[in-house]
Amino acid sequence: MEVIIQRDRVAATILVAQLVARELQMKPSLVLGLATGRTMETLYAELVRMHVEDDLDFSLCRTFNLDEYVGLGPDHPNSYRHFMEDNLFSKVNIDSRNTHLPDGLAGNLAAECVAYEQRITEAGGIDLQILGIGEAGHIGFNEPLSALRSRTRAKALAPLTLQQNAPLFPNPGDMPTRGITMGVGTILESRRCILLATGRHKASIIAKAVEGPITSMVTASALQLHPKCQVIVDEAASCDLQGREYYRWIFDNEPEWEPFR
Repeated sequence: MEVIIQRDRVAATILVAQLVARELQMKPSLVLGLATGRTMETLYAELVRMHVEDDLDFSLCRTFNLDEYVGLGPDHPNSYRHFMEDNLFSKVNIDSRNTHLPDGLAGNLAAECVAYEQRITEAGGIDLQILGIGEAGHIGFNEPLSALRSRTRAKALAPLTLQQNAPLFPNPGDMPTRGITMGVGTILESRRCILLATGRHKASIIAKAVEGPITSMVTASALQLHPKCQVIVDEAASCDLQGREYYRWIFDNEPEWEPFR
């Protein structure tokens, strides 16, 4: 795991966008794993800007999102499909047939989960998985006590997740209590992972995920097992990291990062 600390939220987000752009330029048919949430809004805005101003090409890219709410269709304003269309897909030149999210309205959720795994396999696996982190330490909807070898499945949402996400719904009581999510094991099979986290409220859980024990109580801690994972944070989110000065030293002395400053 490599930890990269940037001066603020904007710098951290721009660095992740540059890394995504570089991967797309190196492999136009990139299979890209995507996430949703407030942190991702600024990332997708920067990727859209790069598409418009720098001709970043998404035409051959294929995407797989981490999760979707059970019970919400693609036209629901709080569905993750709607989020992705609104923030990224409709604003770049990606083929909609190459964008994949779990079907929250599937009549047979178990079959949908198996089919989603199969679609990832048929695409050749995920080349680059973008991740956020919830304050409960979850990646995707892999809530505390999710098995670290888990596959795509329906999952009950934790009380903290419900508390954090419910205000995004016009009527908080309408928020679904379950989601379909890629499993921790599915995420760990991606060839490369980048986790983006910003803000002081993420500092405690980032420290647990990066420097704490690997535990199903903090599913993001499983990323310590990934051979090519980068955690990119701003100063605020790095506050509780014991090794923060060491992480800065590595970044400052690694010439590979020179072009991204």
